[in-house]
Amino acid sequence: MNNQPHPQGDEPGAALPQPRLYNLVYCSRATADVGDAEVASIIAAARRHNPAWGITGLLVFGSGIFFQWLEGPRDEVMKLMALLKTDPRHADVVPLSESEEVRERMFPDWDMELVTADHIRDVLVDALGNTSDARHTEVLSRLLLQLDAGPLGDLASRSTLN
Repeated sequence: MNNQPHPQGDEPGAALPQPRLYNLVYCSRATADVGDAEVASIIAAARRHNPAWGITGLLVFGSGIFFQWLEGPRDEVMKLMALLKTDPRHADVVPLSESEEVRERMFPDWDMELVTADHIRDVLVDALGNTSDARHTEVLSRLLLQLDAGPLGDLASRSTLN
C-alpha cells in the first residue's frame, strides 16, 4: 500500500483544477414585434440548448431592452453570441463586459433565468451579498453602477418601446 500523500489533498476531488470560465454581459434593444410570447420562446430555447453547451446565466427583459449575462466555455459562449447578433429579435447589441478566468460560476444553477427589469437590481444585490469571490464582487458592483448610470441606463431611457 502506498503511504504517499495524494497530490490533490486528503479529500476525494480536493483541489481539482477548475476550468477557465468565460463570461459575457451585453444589452440589446428588442425589435418592435418582441413581446411576452417571444421572450418565453427565447427562454425555452435557452433551457433546451444551453445545458448541452455548458452555458448558464440570466436574461433580463424590460422597457424593450434585453440585458444578458452568459457564462461558460469561451467557444460556446462566442458561438451563442454570434447567433444572438443575427437573431432578428435583437438590435443594437452592445457588449458591456467580458472576461475569462478560473473561477466558480456566478449563476451555477440557472440554465437561463428570466428576470424582469424591475427585479434585476435585487438579483445583482443578492448575488453581491452571496459571493466571497473578489472578482465577482468587482463585476457585480460595476454592473450595478452600469444599471444606474451606464450604457444600459442610457439605452433604457432612450428606448421608444414600452
